[in-house]
Amino acid sequence: MSASMMRATVRAVSKRKIIATRAALTLTPSAVNRIRLLLEDKPEYIGLKVGVKTRGCNGLTYTLDYTKEKLKSDEEVLQDGVRVFIEKKAQLTLLGTEMDFVETKLNSEFIFNNPNIKGMCGCGESFSV
Repeated sequence: MSASMMRATVRAVSKRKIIATRAALTLTPSAVNRIRLLLEDKPEYIGLKVGVKTRGCNGLTYTLDYTKEKLKSDEEVLQDGVRVFIEKKAQLTLLGTEMDFVETKLNSEFIFNNPNIKGMCGCGESFSV
């Protein structure tokens, strides 16, 4: 992951001190469109929930599910009318991550461009931070 892929907002606090803040999760236009399409015929769901769980040879893998409610501990990302909720356990892991949707002739999937990843397994199924 290159540093140029990381999205950061820099806010001047004083003449000498600058604090960089990162969005919890940003969505590409492709991801927004796909989420909108997935939720189009499911009015009982309010958005998607992103999480992480222990799995694979490198430690963690992403989870993605429909959700009917926002839990108190969830962090909400609202972008272009689409709602994505981040489970408490995944919030630090996903900090600064860009969620994309990629479609090829053979498959389609959500891709997480995560600047916090320190290692990945060979098949790309799991990662460590």
